[in-house]
Amino acid sequence: MSTLDVAAIRADFPILKRTVRNDRRLVYLDSGATSQKPYQVLDAERDFYENHNAAVHRGAHLLAEEATDAFEHARANIASFIGANADDLVFTKNATEAINLVSYAFLNATLKSAHKKALPPGSERFILKVGDEILVTEMEHHANLVPWQELCDKTGAVLRWIGLTDEGRLDLSDETLFNERTRIVALTHQSNLLGTVNDIPAIVKSARAVDALILLDSCQSVPHMSVDVSTLGVDFLTWSGHKMLGPLGIGCLWGRADLLAAMPPFITGGSMIEVVSMAGTTFAAPPKRFEAGVPMAAQAVGLSAAVDYLRVLGMDKVAAHEHEMTKATIAGLQSIPGVRIIGPEDLVDRGSAVSFVIEGLHPHDVGQVLDESGVAVRVGQHCAKPVCTRYGIAAATRATYYIYNDLDDVEALIEGVHAAKKFFGV
Repeated sequence: MSTLDVAAIRADFPILKRTVRNDRRLVYLDSGATSQKPYQVLDAERDFYENHNAAVHRGAHLLAEEATDAFEHARANIASFIGANADDLVFTKNATEAINLVSYAFLNATLKSAHKKALPPGSERFILKVGDEILVTEMEHHANLVPWQELCDKTGAVLRWIGLTDEGRLDLSDETLFNERTRIVALTHQSNLLGTVNDIPAIVKSARAVDALILLDSCQSVPHMSVDVSTLGVDFLTWSGHKMLGPLGIGCLWGRADLLAAMPPFITGGSMIEVVSMAGTTFAAPPKRFEAGVPMAAQAVGLSAAVDYLRVLGMDKVAAHEHEMTKATIAGLQSIPGVRIIGPEDLVDRGSAVSFVIEGLHPHDVGQVLDESGVAVRVGQHCAKPVCTRYGIAAATRATYYIYNDLDDVEALIEGVHAAKKFFGV
């Protein structure tokens, strides 16, 4: 029995009222890529543009005042959703930019130090030496892999990674991965392809033992489970608004206050400055230091409305509902000959991303048949090519669930897989 009233929730999502190919109802199973948006979010963003639109933190007129108040209220509300203080939350255009912001803090601190330029107090934590190590995992989304590869190429640091077990979990048996050269550990909270929810307490313990920083990519966890930075013990947390019912074009970086204060800026220009002269510039305190230019005020207001929507539902209920979908999906796929699930097949520490391959079929063909049935899934490498390489697959089909899905959607997926096998004769 679902913990959520899915029929009532669906009524809030206008896109779910439309039909798709062959006039079939839309079965949207691609929320891991981007979620759909309820009226409450669309209305909040529209209201901002219709009634309060102005450049925030600029101008002395009423609209500028209202826009600034709406923007900063959104920051406080979104920060509270993860148990954080407003001043420790930086808005970015997406999670990828948030991760790059942290990686560039290392690069900029390292370059300034080499040229004996002034740095904020405490920034030695971000200065890299040749041979220093950055630790990631083999299950990372490209957004939490490529920036660190680039940082290593530019600084002489070394990239190391935690491998994967055959079951789709982190292999923590190599105790040498955490050592005195490890400067930062960057990993996903929940894999976007495998669905694995990682053992963050174990990672935090190992990282703290060697005085390494910890960045957690939470794109697949903040929208789907209760996340509280006050208990996680990490140093940075990143996620995207569009995966949690919010608008496109806004992401979030939470960081420990002392670390944000020690970080040099990522993008420079207007709004992030303290004093500017032709001889040089000093920078504002966080979070403004990292929000150059006119910020995404309307998107922040929309994301704040998404937070309110999820808060009313209750994140524990959201997680329990998705657990039900995941359980039914795994059982249904396991019953089909020739189907292989990529990732944990049990429900322990597992989220609602279920990826699979069908023997003798390319995932793109599977996705096409499902699409003809009205079932929208993701196919491909899911911006996680090393994971595909690890498990010997070219690509995978992935179903990801959210609050507006139910067991009828699971059944539609399973029927679509049977139809694909029948259509291609495998």
